[in-house]
Amino acid sequence: MYSCAVYQLVLARKYLTSRIMPTLALLAVMLSVATVTVTWSVMGGFLNTLIQSGRSLVGDVSIDWPNTGFAHYEDLIARLEADPMIAAATPVIETFGMVRLPDDQVRLAVLKGVEGESFARVTNYEDTLYWRPVEPDRRKQEKYAGKPEAFEHLDPRAMPDEHPFYEATYANGLRLRRPESAVSIFEQDGELVILPNEATEDDAPAIVPGVEFTNFNYRTAGGFYQPKVVLRATSTGGVLRDDLFMPIRGSATVTVLQLDSSGRPADAITRTFPVANEFQSGIFEADQQVVLVEFHALQQMMNMDAAERPLPDAADNPFAVSEDGAAAVLPGRTEIDPARTTTVLVRGVDGIPAAQVARRVETIYGAFYEAHPGEVPDPLYIRIQTWEDMNRTMIEAVKKETGLVLVIFGIICFTTVFLVLAIFWSMISEKTKDIGVLRAIGAGRAGIASLWLSYGMGLGIVGAVLGTVLAALIVANINEIHTAIGQAGAMFGMNTVIWDPRIYYFATIPTDLDPVKAAVVVVMGILTCVLGAAIPSIRAARMDPVQA
Repeated sequence: MYSCAVYQLVLARKYLTSRIMPTLALLAVMLSVATVTVTWSVMGGFLNTLIQSGRSLVGDVSIDWPNTGFAHYEDLIARLEADPMIAAATPVIETFGMVRLPDDQVRLAVLKGVEGESFARVTNYEDTLYWRPVEPDRRKQEKYAGKPEAFEHLDPRAMPDEHPFYEATYANGLRLRRPESAVSIFEQDGELVILPNEATEDDAPAIVPGVEFTNFNYRTAGGFYQPKVVLRATSTGGVLRDDLFMPIRGSATVTVLQLDSSGRPADAITRTFPVANEFQSGIFEADQQVVLVEFHALQQMMNMDAAERPLPDAADNPFAVSEDGAAAVLPGRTEIDPARTTTVLVRGVDGIPAAQVARRVETIYGAFYEAHPGEVPDPLYIRIQTWEDMNRTMIEAVKKETGLVLVIFGIICFTTVFLVLAIFWSMISEKTKDIGVLRAIGAGRAGIASLWLSYGMGLGIVGAVLGTVLAALIVANINEIHTAIGQAGAMFGMNTVIWDPRIYYFATIPTDLDPVKAAVVVVMGILTCVLGAAIPSIRAARMDPVQA
């Protein structure tokens, strides 16, 4: 048994290093493993980025009672935050409205009233605020320094001189409040000086629209945003330069349909808000349609704040009559209408699955309902769902696309089996004399078969390892490789840019090289070689030693 194993290893190493045909099989395995690994990494990175973007403004669990909202939400939030499984909770008012922008365009919007501080504890809101100071990309700065295309490829937020302004803008966005003007502009020693105004408690409630909502931002070739500058013709024949950077002095007029506690339309309310910042969640539909509004301001506009309001009675009914047939004249009655919200978002403690948090939220809401019977929605009808439930359609679609792409590439790479089979069949035909000698000196059929199988496994191991190393290098430098391909194509007048940041919503190609997935691909690459060598191995084992 020992000598058998020795001659198998010696011959397998000799065949592996002394023939050109095995090198072709090794290259095929290497390229197949690298192709599948890179594809899986890119699609996995895209899916992970999309999933994280989908939960950026949602948290883990949502409690919804749309339109009319529900009362005593402060008590519910206190009960939730007292539970050890829950890290934070925040109220949100969701409704539809119209927004009039400074250029007089009117757009329909999904309005979300949020409390900046608690909203940031539950979601990734603070990370989605777009206008904030960022670290400069040294590589790009060196590459585009002094060149005309620097405007397209350098992030304006990375300019150190502008950091104080972006820090103030970032703070305004977190508070959803802004001074009447975000900056003060004055001349000092012959130079124009721009300083951010200090925040105060008297600053007006503000809005934070999605970065794509106003259409006042220009998306550059580098995937960054630059505020637009519009030149308008005046009646006197001149040209007026409008800087449409909304967080400086921009404002928008918001109109919502006010509802009473029973959900009946009451009146249309209009209010003008300054723009504190803009957000980028990573979901294009949200960034194009959603406008965040300071919570208490939208609550008041929607008639959901706590107030003394008249109760509906006969005096409000023009068709009501008294016992003698005359028109009823009854005194109006009032009550204190508690503040309401349409949604409470919940964030679980790190490490606890969202589904488990949702089950705990259901239990807490049941106790909350028992404390306020008849005043809040029944647990059977209230909508409690995880962020995965809310984004299931999108997530499942991307997962299916990822699976389909992997199946297609898997089928293509499966041709490696036939390539290995053809190469081994040819080699066995050439090595018939060697096989006859081995059989003559005592090698059994199983030994001959295992010789070629171990040879195939050796090819698979080397090819799969080299393929994984190649895939890791490609994934780590995929954006640089993509840029180099684009530049090379431009030299020959061809458009070889595949991932254009002006079209795709991610500025760079997302990747996720998962070690488990890479190990699966390596095993499949090795099995591919073993499977391709199986039939030729059986043929070699069945050869008659005398004829060989």
